[in-house]
Amino acid sequence: MTTPDIAARRALGACAALMVGALTLTACGGSAKADNDDGKGGKGSPKTSTATIAISAKDGSTGASINATGVKVSDGKLTDVKMTVAGSGQTVPGAISGDGHNWKPKERLERGTKYQISATAKDAEGRTAAANSIFTTVTSANSFIGTYTPDNGTTVGVGMPVSFTFDKSITDKKAVQSHITVNTTSGQQVVGHWFGDRRLDFRPQEYWKAGSKVTMDINLDGVQGAQGVYGVQKKTVSFTVGRSQVSTVDVHTQTMTVVRDGQTVKTVPISAGSPQHTTYNGQMVISEKFVQTRMNGSTVGFGGEYDIPDVPHAMRLTSSGTFIHGNYWFNKGNPPFGREGTSHGCVGLADVQGAQGATSAKWFFDNSLVGDVVIVKNSPDTTVAPDNGLNGWNMSWSAWTAGSAA
Repeated sequence: MTTPDIAARRALGACAALMVGALTLTACGGSAKADNDDGKGGKGSPKTSTATIAISAKDGSTGASINATGVKVSDGKLTDVKMTVAGSGQTVPGAISGDGHNWKPKERLERGTKYQISATAKDAEGRTAAANSIFTTVTSANSFIGTYTPDNGTTVGVGMPVSFTFDKSITDKKAVQSHITVNTTSGQQVVGHWFGDRRLDFRPQEYWKAGSKVTMDINLDGVQGAQGVYGVQKKTVSFTVGRSQVSTVDVHTQTMTVVRDGQTVKTVPISAGSPQHTTYNGQMVISEKFVQTRMNGSTVGFGGEYDIPDVPHAMRLTSSGTFIHGNYWFNKGNPPFGREGTSHGCVGLADVQGAQGATSAKWFFDNSLVGDVVIVKNSPDTTVAPDNGLNGWNMSWSAWTAGSAA
């Protein structure tokens, strides 16, 4: 039997339950106006921004790219992006693209560095979205870089190979080589060759065609070169091949014949290596030029036999120390040029101290490009090793292609 007091209490409890249910429904579903009002009086639009920001390096990630880091937005435009070095707060300069859809740093990031990115964007209705990321780029220990020659925008001689020297040993040579492509407007086939596990050179079967343009696409970013070691480079480099100049040094006659675009332009008397210190035979490519440089015999295994602080018009032919250069210290009463070899293996031309005179050495220096070929013949020495300098031309095409990993 239900008493009036009990009935009243049950009715009150039921009423309270209905009120709680109504409150719960309102809290979850919102008011009718809130469902359809975008805050600017419009109906049917969501309250939040439709702009979606994507930062390439995920928050908390390690091993991020030093090249591909950036910010993108869809359904909106970026209004502000700030990138700093975490901890120091140093600003990393960057720029938002003209259409407002992308942001990139102006320079390549540093390896093994922690960065922070904060980005904001607005959608078409002016509503703001934001995103943040703190990440660390790939470390030096877990990445590799290839130092290459020639540089972008240079003009080189017809013998100049494309040469990469990597700062880590490469075990997956095929992966690395397949992500470097070298093409030329001359249509010549270009093939890579590995010298050991850190050097990769590219060349055609014959010298580059004069006047052609060579482009190398380096797409090593993220490529695994060895266990736990990844590439970090992504860029395109182009250079121009100049006129053809091949100079032939005949040790028997102690002369050099300079041939440009098939025509002999000059015959120069020289003094090659002495009988005790002969000059290599073979095709050698000029890899560096110095108006003046120091030559110390102790750096190339000759002890204290010579140390000349100002050798004029010096051009490197091998990494082991062979140069073609000016000589001002010769015996003025008995000049050796065109008569006998007197050097420690280099090719010497008559010159004056200070590199200022109108000499044979200055003429050849002024008329030579990095990448020009100097051929030495009739020397009692052996042929220069293909990896001693940029001298892969001393290898047959079949041997060269056999050293390709692609």
